[in-house]
Amino acid sequence: MAARAGLVALVLGTLAAAAAYLSAFLPGDPPLWGALAMVLGIALLSVGSMLLGAARSGRPMGRLIWALGITFVILVLCFGLALVLPRGDGGALWGGLPRRAALVLYGVGLLPALYLPLVYALTFQARTLDAEDIARIRAARSGPQP
Repeated sequence: MAARAGLVALVLGTLAAAAAYLSAFLPGDPPLWGALAMVLGIALLSVGSMLLGAARSGRPMGRLIWALGITFVILVLCFGLALVLPRGDGGALWGGLPRRAALVLYGVGLLPALYLPLVYALTFQARTLDAEDIARIRAARSGPQP
């Protein structure tokens, strides 16, 4: 189920990013919906990839789904806010950077890098291989050999 949701997110993210790229070919200035489609596409592609990587056959995602949902919201909010904030904001700095750059660097780059490893560490024992999985791998490895 989680792998299917990850695959759907990847397909939808790819379609949204493709629509954003195609919007650049429309006459006149690029439309706002194109930029917003790119924001949504980036968030869907990122979270969909994480979901596919964490999905295990027959096992629910548990608390990890909340972390991925929060990551999606953070990506959409930070990229979206950076997109719609006015240019030339009077030199206001956040953490030593202009607001738009700070949103992307701190919100998209740093914030998920702080809590996603923590969530993964907290769910590691439930999400990794159990004794049955290891026995199945050993049996496959010691199977017929040339």
